[in-house]
Amino acid sequence: MALIVQKFGGTSVGSTERIKNVAKRVARWRAQGHSIILVPSAMAGETNRLIALAKEISPSPDPRELDVIAATGEQVTIGLLAMAMHAEGLKAKSFTGPQVGVLTDSTFTKARILKIDQDRIRQALAEGNVVVVAGFQGADEKGNITTLGRGGSDTSAVALAAAMKADECQIYTDVDGVYTTDPRVVPEARKLDTITFEEMLEMASLGSKVLQIRSVEFAGKYKVKLRVLSSFQDEGEGTLITVEERGNMEQPVISGIAFNRDEAKLTVLGVPDRPGIAYQILGPIADASIDVDMIIQNIGQYDTTDFSFTVNRSDYNKAFAILQAVKEKIGARDITGDTTTCKVSAVGVGMRSHPGVASKMFGALAKEGINLQMISTSEIKISVVIEEKYLELAVRVLHKAFGLEKPQKATLGLTGRGETDIITPS
Repeated sequence: MALIVQKFGGTSVGSTERIKNVAKRVARWRAQGHSIILVPSAMAGETNRLIALAKEISPSPDPRELDVIAATGEQVTIGLLAMAMHAEGLKAKSFTGPQVGVLTDSTFTKARILKIDQDRIRQALAEGNVVVVAGFQGADEKGNITTLGRGGSDTSAVALAAAMKADECQIYTDVDGVYTTDPRVVPEARKLDTITFEEMLEMASLGSKVLQIRSVEFAGKYKVKLRVLSSFQDEGEGTLITVEERGNMEQPVISGIAFNRDEAKLTVLGVPDRPGIAYQILGPIADASIDVDMIIQNIGQYDTTDFSFTVNRSDYNKAFAILQAVKEKIGARDITGDTTTCKVSAVGVGMRSHPGVASKMFGALAKEGINLQMISTSEIKISVVIEEKYLELAVRVLHKAFGLEKPQKATLGLTGRGETDIITPS
């Protein structure tokens, strides 16, 4: 018998009928004697509705009050789920994040979990309850309600699994696993049986929307056994996200092609080529809480250089205004920007032992006449910035070039702990 944390996304609990289906699924697990902690999101569209209401009152809502409003979506879901469980003849108790002691920092709308008090959950489990905990929320040391950012229910579930030392954390969503790329762009995209935490972290950071990036970081740090499954299918083992064991996995060179449409590029032209200039440009950007992705500085000529970087498209106007403000201070010639760019990336731990990945990637794109505006690499990924109009073509070309439509190679003895086995109700 196992302790399992199950997270259900907004589409999985998007109606009372779907909530009843979740309760029936949980009843099958309970019939086998498993202990269950459920972590639901708000019903599909509810968080957007709540934020829209707040913005009708104020275009720039106070972050503390916005968290008070946004957290109510999950509170509705946990109550409905507990009622649905009762209708199935199960004992169940619902709790908000603050009620079970999810302690966070005070960064409203983007809080980070610091600690989880296990006592109340363990007591409810010992009483035979299915424990339903609201995802996405917690409270800081002063008792203020906080939220973890969009997709934060994934992080809540993984953090609870780590704190409770659960046997498995299962993320139920509207897809049946992690795919080699978005099947809507490449119909031949294939579901992966396994993927490493490193690869999933890169995929999540590069645009894959299956899991929130912070939840993958958390799972990797605390070695939480993580699996992505479909809430609309009763069969299938989904995708296991696991720790790579050196020499024990027959790993393909590339595991997936990720992409992000929401890239915008900014270039500071004619920057004095002197120490500290990058800080003078990016310091004010960081102070405005704008995340910078790819950075390129050209070789200096005549004591000047050009400095380019990318940001999320939603931050473009804010970043451009900041650069205009620092332009004279740093002695730059001009500021230019482009909101018609996107990022395409090839990801795979197999790059470490297989040379020639970049050559194959660039060659495949060159044959289609796709110009590379920026290039960034890490140990297990290569990313390029290209014109957005070429995005889908680039993804299809790279997916085929690396043979990702072919079946995944078998995994061999992952950890010796039965990590390839899935816990399933009979």
